[in-house]
Amino acid sequence: MAIKKPASDAKGQEPHSGRFAYDGLERTFHEKARLGILTSLVAHPKGLIFSDLKDLCALTDGNLSRHLQVLHEAGLVEVWKGYQHNRPQTLCRLTEDGRTRFLEYITVLENVVGDALAASKSETPSLGAPADGWSPA
Repeated sequence: MAIKKPASDAKGQEPHSGRFAYDGLERTFHEKARLGILTSLVAHPKGLIFSDLKDLCALTDGNLSRHLQVLHEAGLVEVWKGYQHNRPQTLCRLTEDGRTRFLEYITVLENVVGDALAASKSETPSLGAPADGWSPA
């Protein structure tokens, strides 16, 4: 069985297989509300009280609770229950693993942004019509 060589690009260079796959982007992080929650928690290493986190992320009680449950089940956040001035309080904070994984995720996200910015700044011809033999679907 012969190994099929990847097709060359317009400049005659072989494309990098999976170049834009960004395997480090985890779905657990990549949801808008959870991205806000994790960013808030990484900015507050000692954690945040539930109501403060809710306000920072502009979420409802139920929505924040559900997202925290997902993050907790993934081992990214820890939730502590306690009392302050005889009132129940919930403290949320990143686990060590959560902090490490989130910072790795941010690094991959920075690569995505860098690649997109570099591509947008490169000289690209107007889109126009594709090469001969192509028609709109």
